[in-house]
Amino acid sequence: MQGTKTVAFHTLGCKLNYSETSSLSRLMEREGFEKKEFTDVADVYVINTCSVTDNADKECRQLVRRIQRKAPESVVVITGCYAQLKPKEIADIPGVDLVLGAAEKFNIVKHINELSKNDAAKICSCDIEDVTGFHSSYSINDRTRTFLKVQDGCDYTCSFCTIPMARGKSRSASIDAVLKDAQLLAASGAKEIVLTGINLGDFGKGPDGNAAAAINGRAENFYKLIQELDQVAGIERFRISSIEPNLLGNEIIEFVANSKKFMPHFHIPLQSGSNAVLGAMRRRYKRELYADRVGLIKALMPHCCIGVDVIVGFPGETDTHFKETYDFLHELEISYLHVFTYSERANTHALTLQPVVPVPLRNERNKTLRNLSYMKMQYFEQQHAGQTRKVLFENHNKNGMMEGYTDNYIRITTPYRHEWENQIIDWNL
Repeated sequence: MQGTKTVAFHTLGCKLNYSETSSLSRLMEREGFEKKEFTDVADVYVINTCSVTDNADKECRQLVRRIQRKAPESVVVITGCYAQLKPKEIADIPGVDLVLGAAEKFNIVKHINELSKNDAAKICSCDIEDVTGFHSSYSINDRTRTFLKVQDGCDYTCSFCTIPMARGKSRSASIDAVLKDAQLLAASGAKEIVLTGINLGDFGKGPDGNAAAAINGRAENFYKLIQELDQVAGIERFRISSIEPNLLGNEIIEFVANSKKFMPHFHIPLQSGSNAVLGAMRRRYKRELYADRVGLIKALMPHCCIGVDVIVGFPGETDTHFKETYDFLHELEISYLHVFTYSERANTHALTLQPVVPVPLRNERNKTLRNLSYMKMQYFEQQHAGQTRKVLFENHNKNGMMEGYTDNYIRITTPYRHEWENQIIDWNL
């Protein structure tokens, strides 16, 4: 691949994947590659994959087929969680040239330069137990809101989840390294940083996933991280992308309530409102703790936006269990839901659980909760009608319109004005 000059990227999955794709893009641009849009013809296409659901796997295959039709001589590189979990399966997809596992994705240029298009697909992977390094990643120049990865991997053993197999042990940057990244992002003109990780509240374990990092002789943790970030000059907004309810302590909630930089917005995975299902999922809390977290947030920040992850159709989820979840969410002061339909994932404990919920019933439950989410968000927005809140507008002209978010995550769409790009504007809701 000597002489390759253009590269295009596509990201599937979570905000952490977006931060890593952006870092891979900058890495390749420093090595002389010119970045193209994914819809353009490029010499190299990089797909950063997710494997949380079957849909992500299918989308990866569809993207490769699309590239084959458009640019059959181009090199196709697959990385990310799907690549770590099923490298041989991906290598067998016609058109794939290179599969990079978790330990090799940031060595992408070296591997591309060693490739020949007519060779069989090359797999560069390893056992996930051998993945110990932490690679700082952040998105920049892609969005007004930049995603900053501060933690990776997970030590939890939820029965439905493949992420520990794809990402390895929980490990983090040091607070000092995160502060340097935040200062760099501030200097670039970014106004808002979204902190991302696989299990963000577990921040504090060193790059090897074992020994806790330390600052001034004290162990680091997520609470100390946000206290330090709150002092970074130039960044006007921070958001916490997602945090487990059992790791969302009172001190974190109270800190956000009193901070001028951390936005009144939490995304807290629930997965089920039934304690029986939570137990089968091997989650580390019960619904009572979740309700307590939401109650404290709303007591301190009545205007706070709260998002919730929920899985429907988990093995053994009866109509009664689902009604428990629906009623629990209906009564909670939450703002929106991300609803996932359970899909079987290889090598997970959930595959052994019975009875299996029929797929049509899973889809029906998904639709029911998505309707509830719509009603929740409508109600949340109506509660703020007539208020003036600060909106950060993004750097995009979308068919004559622009978008931004209030501090508490209400999306605003208005006719495009260049002078409002990356600016915080007082907005009457």
